[in-house]
Amino acid sequence: MIDKNYEYFSRNMLELYKKYGHKFLAIKDEKVIEEYDTFDEAIRETNKTEKLGTFLVQECFDSEDESVHHFQGNVSFDFHSGQ
Repeated sequence: MIDKNYEYFSRNMLELYKKYGHKFLAIKDEKVIEEYDTFDEAIRETNKTEKLGTFLVQECFDSEDESVHHFQGNVSFDFHSGQ
């Protein structure tokens, strides 16, 4: 299911950007279920109603040339300001 969500995002990225702007989109069943300002917020809030691994969070850009990160399965991130 995650692959289909990623394909949906890739096919519709420019249209999604026009609608949502530079946001982090939670995508499930090939639909945007919510938009967020940060990746952390998107994961935290979407996980309250959806099981991890059943949805995709993707940063929306106005250019197909921007870096796109695709994470599948249960992925854990620990963001710290490094020194």
